Amino acid sequence: MKTIGFIGTGVMGKSMAANIMNAGYNVHIYTRTKQKASPLLTAGATWMPTIKELSQTSDIIITMVGYPVDVENVYFGEDGIIANARKGTFLIDMTTSKPSLAIEIYEKAKYQQLFALDAPVSGGDIGARNGSLAIMVGGEKEHFQQVLPILQTMGTNIKLQGDPGAGQHTKLSNQITIASNMIGVCESMMYAKKAGLNPLGVLDSITTGAAGSWSLSNLAPRMIQEDYEPGFYIKHFIKDMQIALESAKEIGLETPGLTLSLQLYEELAEKGEADSGTQALIKWFMNKQ
Repeated sequence: MKTIGFIGTGVMGKSMAANIMNAGYNVHIYTRTKQKASPLLTAGATWMPTIKELSQTSDIIITMVGYPVDVENVYFGEDGIIANARKGTFLIDMTTSKPSLAIEIYEKAKYQQLFALDAPVSGGDIGARNGSLAIMVGGEKEHFQQVLPILQTMGTNIKLQGDPGAGQHTKLSNQITIASNMIGVCESMMYAKKAGLNPLGVLDSITTGAAGSWSLSNLAPRMIQEDYEPGFYIKHFIKDMQIALESAKEIGLETPGLTLSLQLYEELAEKGEADSGTQALIKWFMNKQ
């Protein structure tokens, strides 16, 4: 049985690692704050005090960290994954990051006889808990097929989208879709309330029609209940949108919906909502009433 090294046990990472363990794999954990990994350690995961030690003892290494700079810190340098992983190790970065960084990791890993894939995910905390994430993969087909059983412990919609970096480009397409959609969800809920309707009753009707979306079904109820706990942090969504906007400009694409959504979320973050869930966007509209 292969040993899986897992770095990053945040809102989604902790459930993803738990699902791998539940499938019977040996899991080694590294996170900057050991306390965050305590439920996994209690369940049988092995704590690794450094990235270097985790890299030296794992057959497959999965990373699910916060920002591109965190990805760079984990993979590069004398104490990073690429410098210390054993030849033939598979590296799977599931962080939403820059396509160019995914390509850089792939190329440096290949030089060290390591096999790298970029595999960002969508589905939030619910998808992570249920093992039903959408996983978008970039890399070589042979490598994808070899790690597919591991990915299947975490997701159900798993597709190889193309060469290294293609997974990240696909995830950015996903985030661009969500960005404008979240504005529509908030406006819809505010309209229903202003019109004197029961918002939950409205959801019963519109979630199954042409307006239906994951955000409408899963996040609008949280808005109504004033539940702003993070399934996905606003600060991380801002990061994703900034990367998407940068990538869109590089390929000459205008994205007015993405630009507006980023502006609204940045205003919320400035007011102390950076650690709230993305459904807290409704607060922007509530404050305008």
